[in-house]
Amino acid sequence: MNSKTKMSEKKSVKVIKRGERAKKKAASPRARRETARKAATDMVATVTSWVNEFQQKQREDASKAIENLMRARQQPNEA
Repeated sequence: MNSKTKMSEKKSVKVIKRGERAKKKAASPRARRETARKAATDMVATVTSWVNEFQQKQREDASKAIENLMRARQQPNEA
């Protein structure tokens, strides 16, 4: 039984031909740059959406405050 478990635990080896290795190395820096660029673009989009949401909330709060001020300044007609 011991020999059977050891045989199933062996890991497979992937054979990479020289041509494939050269292509992989050549494409690797470009792929890394594109991945980094994509990550940066995603971060910028996320932060931009946060800023837009914050600004919209600030505008809504400011308009509510102005509206409340205008109502408070209006005095009812006392007859």
